[in-house]
Amino acid sequence: MRLDLALTRLRFTKTRSTARALVEAGHLRVNGQRVTQSSRSISVGDVLTLPRGKSVAVVQLLTLPERRGPPAEAQSCYRTLDPTGETAIAKDNSQDIKGNLSP
Repeated sequence: MRLDLALTRLRFTKTRSTARALVEAGHLRVNGQRVTQSSRSISVGDVLTLPRGKSVAVVQLLTLPERRGPPAEAQSCYRTLDPTGETAIAKDNSQDIKGNLSP
């Protein structure tokens, strides 16, 4: 299945063109590799890393959705690998930055 189509059916984006723009901007990784082609094929077992607002979602595909159905149906197609956001790629490093800031 095409990556942009999967992102839309999994309800990570509202439209396929939004998914295509997200992928082509280089904001998505598949199995740790940056992807810039929305036509890239994905399969069951692949790990997707994608932006979700100010955080990062890391999910593994369990099945490929056949349609863009209700949210519960879409969520049953993947599992979140880092629900707390504690992995290095999903961690917010803003607290780790120390500099010469005046009070």
